[in-house]
Amino acid sequence: MPQIELYDTTLRDGAQTEGISYSVQDKLRITEQLDALGVHTIEGGWPGSNPKDAEFFRKARRLALRSAALAAFGSTRRAGVSAAKDPNLRALLAAETPVVTLFGKSWDLHVRDVLKTSLEENLRLIEESVAWLKRRGRRVVYDAEHFFDGYRDDPDYALRTLQAAVDGGADTLTLCDTNGGSLPSQVTEAIRAVQRRFSTPLGIHAHNDSDLAAANSVAAVQAGCRQVQGTINGYGERCGNANLVSLIAILKLKLGIDCLPDAKLNELTEVSRFVAEVSNMAHDAHQPFVGETAFAHKGGVHVNAVMKNPRTYEHLEPGLVGNQRRILVSELSGRSSLVFKAKGLALDLTKETPQAKRLLKLLQQLEHRGYHFEAAEGSLELLLKRQLKQFKPFFRLGGFRIIIEKRDHKLTSEATIKVHVNKATEQTAAEGDGPVNALDNAIRKALLKFYPALSEMHLTDFKVRVLDEKAATAARVRVLIQSQDAHDSWGTIGVSENIIEASWQALVDSIEYKLLKDQAKRA
Repeated sequence: MPQIELYDTTLRDGAQTEGISYSVQDKLRITEQLDALGVHTIEGGWPGSNPKDAEFFRKARRLALRSAALAAFGSTRRAGVSAAKDPNLRALLAAETPVVTLFGKSWDLHVRDVLKTSLEENLRLIEESVAWLKRRGRRVVYDAEHFFDGYRDDPDYALRTLQAAVDGGADTLTLCDTNGGSLPSQVTEAIRAVQRRFSTPLGIHAHNDSDLAAANSVAAVQAGCRQVQGTINGYGERCGNANLVSLIAILKLKLGIDCLPDAKLNELTEVSRFVAEVSNMAHDAHQPFVGETAFAHKGGVHVNAVMKNPRTYEHLEPGLVGNQRRILVSELSGRSSLVFKAKGLALDLTKETPQAKRLLKLLQQLEHRGYHFEAAEGSLELLLKRQLKQFKPFFRLGGFRIIIEKRDHKLTSEATIKVHVNKATEQTAAEGDGPVNALDNAIRKALLKFYPALSEMHLTDFKVRVLDEKAATAARVRVLIQSQDAHDSWGTIGVSENIIEASWQALVDSIEYKLLKDQAKRA
């Protein structure tokens, strides 16, 4: 099977995601990352629509891209304006990209109700716009917007719009499921009809409004499309676009189709998380292939089977896409989960040892109280090592006091704390935006002279959940803290009827875990 062209539109269609706003520098960083991955075409934006995209293309000329070609995106000329005078087409040309992607109307509904022009005029818009760019040396990808909707309503006219693009010299005809409402069978049927009439290479651009973007894209490839458009992590307007990360994995590992160098496949997880970070979006833990939980096993039966043969509950080896297997310990776990976790921590524990049964019972009791260790593996490791007498605390609490004061409509918090490190005692105070922040600042301030590495650590997330709402203000709460340093990220947990106590438990574990981790690196 011929190579599939990977066409990424994260910087244009992905940027239309609610909550995402890329700076020019963001777009340049993502471009370099996609190029390093081996993506063939990167759609940088719509230079005729906003100054930011025009600036991106000016700066992108200085990038030393190794594998990718940049594409500028825009519409066909406007009705009543010649191609040569159309500002959008002129902006596309000014972008100086080797590829230009033009979208035009395939659905008669859009021609009448949106463009408000005649069906024949729309055909002229398509053909003349494509031809004008082709005469100026551009490779033209024609995006047939709403093609599948148009084909279902009026197949003859939808095909005529493609003919207009072909007559103009289009290099690729990309069929778009713009509303994301098509089924794989409908996609296949329409592509077959297009193939009977045209020999021009075909592409697919699918949206995920029916949760079928990946399935429709795979069906399109199997039907003969040679270009797949999508975005990293499936970002895009409304429900998003086809997830290019998943599609790469499916094409390479499920269908054996060449679309990416073999050596690059294990970079998928890293790229997915990089783009999420630059996009200021939380990485989807449940994303197939690259999500944190994609290869996470929780049920005791599952864990027991995976330990014997991973193929029992894994459809592929996690390392192939740069991910890793995770065994979660919870009230649903059996001793197999516990033993697997202990093995990863170099702890001497087997299913037959009395400690295993005792530890499992303790974990189940704690989770019944509200602890949630699958989201707090830092606390879990500390718990296991404490119970197995393989952990020595780095400090002891002498006591703390928190004062909250409201004065002149301003609320302030101050924490005073005393800690003991070996035979030394340190007492200090610190302010914060709230009582927990003040306590966090105070404990760090007190410990910093003993453990300077704590300056590298900071909290990235703080979550509070009320566990028994019916108890009102006496309800038990669970506090989850996410911390990170220059190398790692870890979660810790605390549970109590007092939110300060729950927060303290999680804070202490976050610090102890950091110090334990650093100690292990020095050993």
